[in-house]
Amino acid sequence: MKLSFRWYGESDPVTLQNIRQIPGMRSIVSAVYDVKPGEVWPEESLAKMKEQVESNGMLFDVVESIPVHEDIKLGRGNVDQLLEVYCENIRRCAKYGVKCVTYNFMPVFDWTRTQLNKVADDGSTSLVMYWDQMKGLDPLKDDIHLPGWDSSYSQEEVRELIAAYGDLGEEGLWANLEKFLKKVIPVAEECGVVMAIHPDDPPYPIFGLPRIITCEANLDRFLKLVDSPANSLCLCTGSLGCARTNNMVEMVRKYAAMGRIAFMHVRNVKIMEDGSFEERAHLSSCGSLDMYEIVKALVDNGFDGYVRPDHGRMIWGETGKPGYGLYDRALGATYINGLFEACEKAKNA
Repeated sequence: MKLSFRWYGESDPVTLQNIRQIPGMRSIVSAVYDVKPGEVWPEESLAKMKEQVESNGMLFDVVESIPVHEDIKLGRGNVDQLLEVYCENIRRCAKYGVKCVTYNFMPVFDWTRTQLNKVADDGSTSLVMYWDQMKGLDPLKDDIHLPGWDSSYSQEEVRELIAAYGDLGEEGLWANLEKFLKKVIPVAEECGVVMAIHPDDPPYPIFGLPRIITCEANLDRFLKLVDSPANSLCLCTGSLGCARTNNMVEMVRKYAAMGRIAFMHVRNVKIMEDGSFEERAHLSSCGSLDMYEIVKALVDNGFDGYVRPDHGRMIWGETGKPGYGLYDRALGATYINGLFEACEKAKNA
């Protein structure tokens, strides 16, 4: 297991000096955040990030993410040129030591929540999605600004994209994902990079947008589109795990045994009666997922990829980027360390 931590660059209030003090921390997960999707990443930015990370005793070998331009997902416009740019970005990342690139194929929005600061009984705050807060919202008619939605889009652009994806449908999105993979995966293979797709968050349709990286059957279909170790999964327990129909332990066991998990995002969620969910502390008893059994499934099947604590609560008065403070993610990292140590010792006993 290669323990990692997401860092948002020099503007991140969580510093590399903070992160390096977390026991067992190996890798920094980051990206070039000041370049728009569809543009080439400057080598100077990658070189600087590599130097900053390595000067703090860690490795910059995971990128999260190289965003996929909406026209690639929709299969329109100058899609072939955009695919060439994407491939060039993979080559440039590899040149500076990156071994794993995470991305998603979610239409329009990377994730959807209704609140970023829901106060729990203990005074901590976290991200939640409540269905009763979604009722009556129609982005085709109303001006809606939900957490996780890209603020660079105007309401008019959001409406156009939602309409375009509605016309495309799930099968159209699958076809465009296949075209993407058949272009990108051979380049990744040549560069020694593993591409790791992140599941949809949450893993079911919202506002009629097609979602396809959602469940075991669809993950199977995805992996068969290009059957290569370079075409792998970023298995996020909190994204897939907020749907009761997904058995996270069995899915982790299956794909770890196949050698097709490149990256694990480990976090816990509490699923409510109506299917709403709250992000919780990493500990198994705090949510609906059995984190011990998830880690055991990884260890028992020889997983040796990247792991990071995913979204954390805000605790101890910390403020910052919702889900990405220092304290609770550091607690999550130490918990993950303990689970892996216990499972590895039990396996080798």
